[in-house]
Amino acid sequence: MKNKNQTIKTVRHGEFIPCRTAFIDTHTPGSNLKENFTIIGGGVSENPDQHVHIVDTPGYNIGAAGQPPKCRNSLHSHHTAEVFIALKGRWRFFWGRYGTAGEVILETGDIINIPTGIFRGFENIGQEYGMLLAILGGDDAGGGVVWAPQVIEEAKDHGLILAETGKLYDSKKGESLPEGIKPMPRLTEKELQQFVEPTTDLVISNHVARKWDMLALSYGTPAQVIAQDGMLVDKPGFEVSFLSHKTKAETYSTAHSEVLLVTEGHWKICWEDSKQILAPGDVSLLPKGGKRCVESTVSGEAGLFRVRGTDDPAGATWQFPPDS
Repeated sequence: MKNKNQTIKTVRHGEFIPCRTAFIDTHTPGSNLKENFTIIGGGVSENPDQHVHIVDTPGYNIGAAGQPPKCRNSLHSHHTAEVFIALKGRWRFFWGRYGTAGEVILETGDIINIPTGIFRGFENIGQEYGMLLAILGGDDAGGGVVWAPQVIEEAKDHGLILAETGKLYDSKKGESLPEGIKPMPRLTEKELQQFVEPTTDLVISNHVARKWDMLALSYGTPAQVIAQDGMLVDKPGFEVSFLSHKTKAETYSTAHSEVLLVTEGHWKICWEDSKQILAPGDVSLLPKGGKRCVESTVSGEAGLFRVRGTDDPAGATWQFPPDS
């Protein structure tokens, strides 16, 4: 008898439940209108009220960020890899201690793999509400967020305090740190020196894949995007491949769970005797083992990212060379 948990678990794009107070920059002008979504796994939200759609994790977390035009996500870092897929809109990613070391623009369908050891932020530079899909390495999403010191200081000026436990307290609501709990310690200058500031050329060539390049490489077989032998060489504890309407449908099985992220078109998903049709923005978790098939159902363009766990540890990833 098949285990009741051994089935396709899907979160429809229209069912995403946002949290508008997920992080320490909730009250900071320019960042106060952003929405955070945790789709698979608990993610890195600092607010316990964040809704989690699928609690189980396949070795990594899937989330999303939604932002209106000119809204930005403040400078931060993680202990594991963070991958963003531009589902909708036009985005500027920037990095470095003060966000001035470099920048790159992502269009809809592009992907960026941001490794550990770098402060990064992003903003919607399009004309409409935009959304990014996110992959965070590790079951616990790398243990939370590491904020640039100025982000914590600015948040305090607007009434938010981050505790050493990683929980947010809002003085505007009359909240204060519990007795015996200290504020999150600031990074020391020595610790800050460990965060690298790579050039724009280095980031684009090693960490950004464009939609049209992935489309060209997906003719017949999936394009290997993030993998040991992929377009973006890395081993962050998961692999990412891209399927398009040009990719031949085939039946296969895997030793790891898979997550399917639809960016364009409609797709038929089969796993054993289960079948579903996925639309843009839908996210599906497929169990390991069992026969499955992923097939585009449209005659026009279609895009789908497939995330598959690996046996690689979800720790520090691709390291920038010295003086980058």
